[in-house]
Amino acid sequence: MEVRCANINDVDGIMSLLYQVAEVHHNGRPDLFKGGCSKYTVEQLKNIISDKQTPVFVAVEDGKVMGHAFCVVTTTDTNGVLVPHKTLYVDDICVDENCRGKRIGTELCNRVKRYAKENGCYNITLNVWCLNKPAMSFYKAMGFSEQKIVMETLVDAD
Repeated sequence: MEVRCANINDVDGIMSLLYQVAEVHHNGRPDLFKGGCSKYTVEQLKNIISDKQTPVFVAVEDGKVMGHAFCVVTTTDTNGVLVPHKTLYVDDICVDENCRGKRIGTELCNRVKRYAKENGCYNITLNVWCLNKPAMSFYKAMGFSEQKIVMETLVDAD
């Protein structure tokens, strides 16, 4: 298995994974997430892959994309209460449901950590939905901890 930067030839494999991620969210919160769709279109994905500020890493074996990690380099605003710093935000990460248990996610996370260090990032952040308990456990095992928590209450339709 090789973990590397994505290229245009990886688009079909990445799109397949994006549909898998969308289904996990749809199954857990159909009130918020549509089924049978992808977070990005093919054209959006091509633009993301070609942008140096949004590195996408893929785990590939025998030409098959088995996992991906979408990242975005951000910096805090110099105005306000936050100390200026550079963050690598993981926008999306997925391992093909048929390839789990092979340390692919671990290798992707290790590559993301290396990239963050090589590019002078202070930290790596990501969001995870509470509905995705396996992902939450995985991120904790990879050294992530809660930074902030978003809470909600549903508004009664009556």
